Amino acid sequence: MAEKIEQGAGEATAEPALHRVMGPWLLLLFIVGDILGTGIYALTGEVAKQVGGIVWLPFLVAFVIALLTAFSYLELVTKYPRAAGAALYAHKAFGVHFITFIVAFAVMSSGITSAATASRAFAANLATVAGFDQAGGLTVTLIGLGFMALVAIVNFRGVAESLKMNVVLTTVELTGLLIIITIGFWAIGTGQGDVSRVITFDAGPERGLFWSVIAATTLAFFAMVGFEDSVNMAEECKAPSRIFPKVLLSGLAITGVIYVLVSISAITLVPAAELGEGETPLLNVVAAGAPGFPLWIFGIITMFAVANSALINMLMASRLVYGMSREQVLPPWLGRVHQERRTPYVAIGFTTLLAFGLIAFVGAVPALGGTTALLLLCVFTVVNIAVLVLRRDKVEHDHFTTPTLLPILGALACAFLVGPWTGRDSVQYLVAGILLAIGVGLWGLTVMVNRSNPAVVDRK
Repeated sequence: MAEKIEQGAGEATAEPALHRVMGPWLLLLFIVGDILGTGIYALTGEVAKQVGGIVWLPFLVAFVIALLTAFSYLELVTKYPRAAGAALYAHKAFGVHFITFIVAFAVMSSGITSAATASRAFAANLATVAGFDQAGGLTVTLIGLGFMALVAIVNFRGVAESLKMNVVLTTVELTGLLIIITIGFWAIGTGQGDVSRVITFDAGPERGLFWSVIAATTLAFFAMVGFEDSVNMAEECKAPSRIFPKVLLSGLAITGVIYVLVSISAITLVPAAELGEGETPLLNVVAAGAPGFPLWIFGIITMFAVANSALINMLMASRLVYGMSREQVLPPWLGRVHQERRTPYVAIGFTTLLAFGLIAFVGAVPALGGTTALLLLCVFTVVNIAVLVLRRDKVEHDHFTTPTLLPILGALACAFLVGPWTGRDSVQYLVAGILLAIGVGLWGLTVMVNRSNPAVVDRK
């Protein structure tokens, strides 16, 4: 079956190829910008609720688990430098269309859901900054829809334009986190705050240190996801098999260090109980460490951070749909490329419509971020296993090879974090189940579309 998929992809030569415009620096900014964003700006307080002053530890554990999986992605993306990412790896490893589609649907759903959530966060922040947040939820929804339409326009204009926008947004969101780090360490140097909180554990009497850190890690892991999006941009990278290893590992290391430093700065200036109040924990840190700093400026920085998350996730989702269409797992019309812009315009429209639908209802699901992490942990488990299975598949070009122990540890760690013993809210499993049920329904529709397409039937 994998051979048939390869043949189908090879025959799809009528469409123009994607532009290879991403060098190592643009790819690094893409990865850093995708990992940084909504997670660290919103989740620091929630993690502090779980573990108290050692808020930095769950972020560190999440970084290590993400790093294990990143090594598996590195072997696969340098071995198969194509746009479909995890779904392509699952198909090559197991050769079952249904598994391929479910993996693709889970990844796509996580990206679109994250983008829709970021759009609503952007709209809520804009409404607050502009002073019309009392107008009601409809105003936030309309702003979110307008913002998502703007993201679609940037996406359609081309990956070069999208990446230029990503450079600007990544710079802004990185500046915001550096402000937090600077304020925190300046306060430490001048004797403000309480450094002893950094080693203080407080999770209540019902849990011990281990399970509290595990529960907090399931939250912190949401802040570490994003590196996997970069593999879906492989067809638009220059020499992907050569540049990916150093760039991806560098991006993860940069974000990991930033997260730990931000966590230390935050807990030094604000006690865990206060840090966990409300939805703007880092804003509380700025107010405590630099009372004279205009808080509205940091509010705008937060808007840029979530805007970047939305843009990158929609880039990933549209390229994933494009890649899966070329692999004949989704209908072929979803893989059409605009002749002038050289962008997958139908896939962009399709994913944008899904995001429009989510923007109207995502606010009613408070555990959406946890559900996104849950879906991706399931995907990461599959990817780590796929690396081992695909060792028997040889390719002609040189590629990165990860030590065998790392994907084994990665698969075990990701599968462990999926389980209910981690303290996950049951609503996350409910939402994930509904999303996968929708995926099964779409799978049936895809099968019918393929059977009605003579070209697909002939290839089979």
